[in-house]
Amino acid sequence: MQYDVDTVEEYIEALPEDRKAMIEKLRNVILDNLPEGYEEQLSYGMIGYVVPLSRYPKGYHAKEGEPLPFISLASQKNYIALYHMGLYGKPELEEWFVKEYSNRVPTKLNMGKSCIRFKNPDHIPYDLVAELCQKISVDEFIRIYEESLKRK
Repeated sequence: MQYDVDTVEEYIEALPEDRKAMIEKLRNVILDNLPEGYEEQLSYGMIGYVVPLSRYPKGYHAKEGEPLPFISLASQKNYIALYHMGLYGKPELEEWFVKEYSNRVPTKLNMGKSCIRFKNPDHIPYDLVAELCQKISVDEFIRIYEESLKRK
């Protein structure tokens, strides 16, 4: 769902009431656990956590002048989405996450290549999201990203 907003706070304020608390809690978990160097901003109509251009001037190859996206958080029509590009770029991280999710959450994981979909607010594994956020430093993510570009 797209919102016509300019700040993260406006994005949260525009959410339906039943989504605000979940998004705010996930936002705080992410902010409290991201390694130093990532920055929060609105990105692609979502709350984004990026490698800023000041740290990685090449930016995102798909959109010139855009910082490199790492994690995004969004309220979609039928779920909360957490997009984590490290899951897409680092297979061993994805394997760890899938295993840990099944050990901690009673429902089946609903996940695409980098998108984790949370349909039931009672089954959002905030502790697991915290651990996931801690797993990749900015420097490691830049390395993973550049290696993926070489493969293309």
